[in-house]
Order: sequence, then structure tokens, then C-alpha cells
Amino acid sequence: MKTTKRISLALLMLFSVLSFGQKTTITGIVTEDTGAPLPGVSIYIKGTKNATSTNIDGKYSILAEKGDKLVFSYIGFETKYATVGKSTIINITLKSSSNQLNEVVVVGYGTSENADYSGSVAMISANKLNKQKSANVNDALQGRVAGVQISSKSEEKKRIKNRKIKDTIITAKPVELNDEDYGIFIENPFESPKSAPLSTFSIDVDNASYTNVRRFINNGQTVPKDAVRVEEMVNFFKYKYPQPQDEHPFSINTEYSECPWNSNHKVLKIGLQGKNISTESLPASNLVFLIDVSGSMSSDNKLPLLKQSLKILINELRKKDKVAIVVYAGAAGMVLPPTTGDEKQTIISALENLNAGGSTAGGAGIELAYKLAQENFIKGGNNRVILATDGDFNVGASSNTDMQTLIEEKRKSGVFLTCLGYGMGNYKDSKMETLADKGNGNYAYIDNIQEANRFLSKEFKGSMFAIAKDVKIQIEFNPKQVQAYRLIGYENRKLRPEDFTNDAIDAGELGSNHTVTALYEVIPTRVKSEFLNNQPELKYTKTTASEDNYSDELATIKFRYKKPDGDKSIEMAKVIENKSIPLKNASDDFKFSASVAWFGLKLRDSNLAPNKSSEEIKKLAKEGLSNDEDGYKAEFIRLVETVK
Repeated sequence: MKTTKRISLALLMLFSVLSFGQKTTITGIVTEDTGAPLPGVSIYIKGTKNATSTNIDGKYSILAEKGDKLVFSYIGFETKYATVGKSTIINITLKSSSNQLNEVVVVGYGTSENADYSGSVAMISANKLNKQKSANVNDALQGRVAGVQISSKSEEKKRIKNRKIKDTIITAKPVELNDEDYGIFIENPFESPKSAPLSTFSIDVDNASYTNVRRFINNGQTVPKDAVRVEEMVNFFKYKYPQPQDEHPFSINTEYSECPWNSNHKVLKIGLQGKNISTESLPASNLVFLIDVSGSMSSDNKLPLLKQSLKILINELRKKDKVAIVVYAGAAGMVLPPTTGDEKQTIISALENLNAGGSTAGGAGIELAYKLAQENFIKGGNNRVILATDGDFNVGASSNTDMQTLIEEKRKSGVFLTCLGYGMGNYKDSKMETLADKGNGNYAYIDNIQEANRFLSKEFKGSMFAIAKDVKIQIEFNPKQVQAYRLIGYENRKLRPEDFTNDAIDAGELGSNHTVTALYEVIPTRVKSEFLNNQPELKYTKTTASEDNYSDELATIKFRYKKPDGDKSIEMAKVIENKSIPLKNASDDFKFSASVAWFGLKLRDSNLAPNKSSEEIKKLAKEGLSNDEDGYKAEFIRLVETVK
């Protein structure tokens, strides 16, 4: 009898212990007071490092125990708390708060001579901070790192009041768009395969131009012609190409059909599909966030949006990953030494304490960030600097040429670069593109939290993990079948024919599961075209293919790439048949990519696209509308409808 009682008591105690300490998955939806879902909301368990964020539909899930207090935080909304009880579903509605929308404090200079208000960031030794990690993490979280303005809003107001500084809190103001900087370029012309037999270019996986164009259209503004880079618009969208089946990291796919904006011409589509590597198999990451905290970043759509964006990226990190944070204003400094990816709340807290103020020493920031990345380099890992800024470098190495020289030198370190652009009004697109183009990098323009979620979460592997670098394409058109050709877009990525085999020449990177699409407009032989100039016959140069050879070939295409840690290129080649299919029978991917290119040509008011009908662009896009789980292609159609 006693034995039975003891067993029952033991079982009861065991059940109680298991019940009390058992973690369960809490799920729910976070909405704003209008009922709309809120993506990118930060959710963490108070007093722990356990954190997550909502997805594009406002949904979240987090492991928690009964009695845990969940904290829901999002800029512009009041923070809300919920205690975990019996229910595993906790839905939250956040109330908007006008006070939190102005939480960034920018310190002015008008009446103070004190260095505390200069907005500069003192240079700090990365080695020294690494040796004192725990102390400095605490300092970073409390806003005490050598002059960096990362104090809380209340502390900043108190200091300003005590020193009687007038007019120092600068609130966000409407900005004009006439100070944005875009590199000027001329569209690729038609070329003859007789005089220019080879077309060579670097791949481009950037899609910043599309999100920037979308921002202009959604704001009801005219899109600047040079803000439109057609290849980046086309490559914003993902296409259904097959996975590679051989030893190479990407598959090659081609399609040849009718040109929708000129019925006498054809379009050749070239598509690459990067190998999809499982998350578990991805190498460890050594990341350095390089964050612009200068005065130009004070707007709500800059530093506050930047913080929320990087929280999404932090949520993707694993224990084996490392993150450090470097900031720059008047100079540059480190506010968080390398910290493991599972210490999410530590990293997020360091982000939250950043405020804007001062001038912009971008060059000094880049120097320090790369130094830190090199000191913590992971052999065979993903070593990357993530630069987040509006591109307004105005101190030190400020010209595009200076920045290009600096970043070309830094790429030799084996550290990759990702550029995240924010804001409007004084946005410097040309500098951002230069940095990404020359620094083994990629570039995204973040216009809202949904775009941050797409680039930094949904496409995390493609954005952050390179599977091939210096990827170049060279195509030779058969003059027996082609009178003239032109590469649509890629104006800033063109290479000389001899650059193709020169391993010292930099080119674009391809990420895990990335797709890359390029389009050529082709004028077939025996077709009259208004864009053809009279070509003189050459006496000493062979200008036509043999009557007996290559009659069924349209072109030969070659690719060269290096492994992420390699220095020697590997070459691939493929022959493209001279086999055109009617546009109505073309794939959905062909139709949709052609419609996006067509829209880009319309926005540029291209003289090379005689037909610019929005209705016909929309019709073709709808015919190619498929594989659109996230609704980005449907959104594109709505943009076309808006621009008439």
C-alpha cells in the first residue's frame, strides 16, 4: 500500500515539474488598430534572449512557458505586453503612437560649443573592444561608447534642457525629391555581329531600381529616367527555371520568341538558376552591420525603418553566426563587438539605442567595418559587411571615384558587401550602385518593411550567401541569322570582350537559389528595320558565316564564374538553336519578363521601343502571371495601371 502511494506521489510530482517547465509554441497575428496586419513587429520574452518578428501577414510563432511575458514592439506604435496562459494563440492589436514616430533625436549645433553635441563618433580599437566584450556590450546598450549618440530619447531631452540649447530637436519634415542622385547612362544601341561579334557583360542580381521606381509611382511622382535600370526591374521577380543537375552551381536556360513592342524583331531570354542550398547546410556567417547614423538619417523612413529591417535579418541568424555593429557619423566607431546569433536581444538592444546626428564619414566607416570583418574572418564561411545608409557620403572619401577605389581594394580581403538603401529627398543611388558593383556586392532599396521582409527574410539565402562570384556572360551571334542585336539594360555592367577571360576583372555574384534573367532584342536577317544603319561591305574581313556551317544556330553563349573562395574561373558553354516560337506559345516567364522590360523602356521613354501602350504591357503581364505566391507580380500589374 505504501509502495503504491509513493509511486502515485512520484508520478504526481513528475507531472507537475513537466507541466510547469514545458515550453509550447505560441502563435498569433499582430494587427494595427485599423485591422491591417503588421509585418516586422519585434516580439520577445521579457528577461530572455528569445525573440522573433511577424511575417508579411503579421503572423508570428515563439516558444514560451506559462507565465512568460511577451513584449510586442514596433516603431510608431505603443508597446504592448501579454502573459502566456493556457491558450497557445495570442492575437495582439497595437495602437499607433504619434510620440514614438518622432523618437529619433538629432542634436543641433547652433548655440553649443560642447563636443558632446558634435554628432561625431570617436575611432575605437576593435581589438581592445573584443578583449572587453562584456563591459562594452553593456556600454553600447547604455549609450556610453565614446561620443556615439545612442542615448535614449528621455536622456537626450534632459541633457538638452539642462544645457539650454535652443532649437535642437529636429522633427521629420517633408522632403523634396530634386536632390536625389542617379548615374546618367545611355541605352545600349543595336550592334551588328559583323562589326561587334561578341557581347560581354557581368550578371546583375540587384533589384534596387524596381523598388525605387515603385516608390515614385506609389507617391504619385514622375520617375526620373536614369533611376530606371531595366535589368534590375526584370530581376526583381523570380522565374521558374530548373535546378542545376551537374557539378556547376547554376543551370542555363534560353528561350527565343517574338518581340512584343516591335513585331519585326525577336527577343532572346537567358535565364540562370542558382543551386538551392538548405539552410542547415549554409556556412557560418561573420557579419558586420555598418550603419549610417549621420544627421541625414533622421527621417522616419531612414534610421527607424533601418532598425526594424535589421531586426528581421537578426531573426534569421543561428548560434554559429556572428554579428558586430559599426556606426559612422563625423568619424566611425564600434558599438557592438562580434556577438553570436542566438544573443538576439543583445543585438536588437544595441540597434534600438542608435540615434542620428552629425556629418557623414562613410569612408572611415567602411575602413573600420572591413577591418573588423577581416579580424573575425571565417575560412569557408560567409564573411560580409552590410552597409545601411541613404548613400549621402559627404566627408572624407566623398566622390564616387574615391569610394570606388576604396571598395575595390577592400574586396580583395574576401569579404562580400551588401548595400541597403533607405530614404528619399537626398538619396544617392549612384554611390550605392558603385559600391555594390565594385565590391563583390549586391544592392537593395528598402522603401517599406514589406520590402525588408522580402529581401532579408524570404530571400535571405540568395541575398546573403554567394554560391558563385565574378559571373560573366559572353554571347556570339551568328551573322547568318542575325542582322543586329542589343542587350536590354545592363548598361553599367558591360565588359570588353577581352575581360571575359581576365580573372582580375570583377563581375557579379550569384546567391543560393537566385535567378538571373537577361534579354536581347534581335533583328533577324532579311527583316527591314528602322533601327538598322547601312553597313558597308568589308573587303578583308570575313563578315558572313559559311553556307555549309552553323545554319541552325542563333548564337553561342559562354559563362565564366569562380567559386566563392576561388581565384580561377570555370567556363561553361551552350549553343542556342535558331528556333523562334510564337509569343502566344512562349512560357509565362518569357511573357512576364518581357512585359517588365517593356514597362522599363516606357518609363525611360526609350526611342528603341516604338509601342509604349500601357494596356498592351498589362495584357502581356497578365498572360504571364503565374508562380506568384507573394503577390509581387500582381502588384507590378497595378503599377502599370497607375502609369498612363
